[in-house]
Amino acid sequence: MASTIDYGNLMHRAMRGLIQQVLTNVQKDGLPGQHHFFITFDTMHPDVEIADWLSDRYPGEMTVVIQHWFDNLDVTNEGFTITLNFGDNPETLYIPYDAIKTFVDPSVEFGLRFETQDEDDDAEDADVAEAPMDVMVEPDDNDAPKEAEVVSLDQFRK
Repeated sequence: MASTIDYGNLMHRAMRGLIQQVLTNVQKDGLPGQHHFFITFDTMHPDVEIADWLSDRYPGEMTVVIQHWFDNLDVTNEGFTITLNFGDNPETLYIPYDAIKTFVDPSVEFGLRFETQDEDDDAEDADVAEAPMDVMVEPDDNDAPKEAEVVSLDQFRK
């Protein structure tokens, strides 16, 4: 039994579950209102599937926009497949949730950012492959637009 609760990885799983639920709803009902997403992901993640010309053009990370035109959205427990238009060239991408670096819905000033630890961390931290994470939360006050607050979860880590 572990001697501590791994809150960092628990939060990552929960936030990736949130992304899965949002995309599942979009798959079923389409994008509601003015909602749209900017999703930045690691193009070198071993499970990412994108055209060679896209990985050549974006060798580290890539941001896709899900807004006006997308097709064939298929959401699974591990990731999602989507066809997007790149200069009148439809391309199908598979993005596993583990490859996502940021998920932003600017229409409601909501965003998640996932970060990985440096590879030179001690062996004890090596199995915590994904930490820390910042969560941007917009206060629930519709009277006036406000800046999103970034809450760093590092302060809660041991």
